[in-house]
Formats: sequence, C-alpha cells, structure tokens
Amino acid sequence: QGKFTLLRDTRTDGSFLVHHFLSFYLRAGCKVCFVALLQSFSHYNIVAQKLGVNLTAAKERGQLVFLEGLGSCLDVVFGEEELEEGQEAKEPHPLQFIRTSFSSSGTVSDLRALFNFVRTALAPVDGDAWQGRVLLLDELGVLLSLGAAPVAVLDFVHYCRVAVCSRLKGNIVVLTHSDEDSEDEENELLVTSLCHHSDLILWAEGLATGFCKDVHGQLKIIRRTSLQPGGEQDTLQLYQYKIQERNVTFFARGMSAAVL
Repeated sequence: QGKFTLLRDTRTDGSFLVHHFLSFYLRAGCKVCFVALLQSFSHYNIVAQKLGVNLTAAKERGQLVFLEGLGSCLDVVFGEEELEEGQEAKEPHPLQFIRTSFSSSGTVSDLRALFNFVRTALAPVDGDAWQGRVLLLDELGVLLSLGAAPVAVLDFVHYCRVAVCSRLKGNIVVLTHSDEDSEDEENELLVTSLCHHSDLILWAEGLATGFCKDVHGQLKIIRRTSLQPGGEQDTLQLYQYKIQERNVTFFARGMSAAVL
C-alpha cells in the first residue's frame, strides 16, 4: 500500500504491463481510476476479457472509473459551443488544460481539473467495501504532447501521490515511454524525474540484437530500497519475456526454451 510504480518501456511496447495491473487490481477488489490517454475503452476491454475481467461490468458496479482521453480531447478542442452554454455550475473537463494551451492569451496551463477528477473518483464513500484505491495512467507522456509543461505534469504526479498514496494508502501505476537516443528533452526530463521518485520500476526494453519471435524483450525490475529509512542499494532483477495470447512467460537471460 502507498506505493508508486513506474512502468517504463524503451524500443518496445510495455502496454502488456498496464493490462496486467488493470486486471490484477480489479480482481483484487480495488477501486480503480484509469486515465487512458493512449487507447480506447473497447481496446482495453477486449484485452481484459482475454484475462478474465469485464471492464463494462466493473464500470457499472462503480469499481472502475474510466477517462478515455482519445474522445475527450476532441470534445475539449472542438466542443466550445456545447461546453459554454448553461454549464457554469458544472465541473471543468478533466482535460480542460488543452484549450488553455491552444489559446494565444499566454496563460500557463495546469492539470488541476485532471487532479480533481482523480481525487473525486477515488474519494471514499460511506458503505463502499473496496480493498484499496488505485490510480492507473497510460501514458503520461501524452500530456506533454497535448501541451502540458513538464513541471505541470510533475506537479500533477506529486499531488496524486499525496492524495492517493499518502492519504488513502492506495497505489499509483504509471506508464511512460522513453528513448535514450531521443531528442525530446521534455519527455526524458519527465522520465528521469519519475525514476527518482518511484518505489518500483518495471522497465521493458527491446532486445539489443533486434527482433526475435521467441524472445520479445527483457524486463528490468528495480526495487528502490534506497528510498526507505535505512535502506541500502537498490536491487535489480533482469528477465527476458515472451508475450503469449493470455499471459506472459518470463525466464532468465539466454534460458528461453527456443534457445535451449
């Protein structure tokens, strides 16, 4: 409880980790707020069904609060007239910062509305019996592409950690893409900062030797024991993996059945 987990991928797609944590926490009886900026709800639902979880049913019973960023972005950018009429009393859209970033007024955009959405979604309600609270975000770098500044994104993560991890004793799982050879300095600054504040880092990497049909990549598991009082050096475990239809197989480097 109260942990921040960073999912990082380089030269590969680490979304299989997002699907794992989503199905894992729903099966565990936790209430999940899923901020999905990369794919549609139907995409996540199809994969979840293969893993034995029904996201539609989870939404109907109030266990899953889902924000679909793909459709919401279009609503914010092109839905000005609809948003302006008679909606003064309503809460601003979670992605309202997009309109501010596109304006020419020079106003600095922040992610306060998105944070309020997360806080409201995971706020305790009398009578609920959820085993814990979880914020799942896929993928954080998209906020930069939508116009948010790296400082604003880091502020958003900080406030979420205080609200979810510290006060609610819940968990946060965030996916972000990185490329060590990339010229995107803002994204690399974001990823580096998140690594320093994470309790656990799951880093999926593509093979340095290139594509292999029997070994899809390697996963670094970095446990940040140095962040704990009296903690020693961080521990590192390294595995290779192969993604299958309904699960993922892990093995030590060079120990794939196909190789042996």
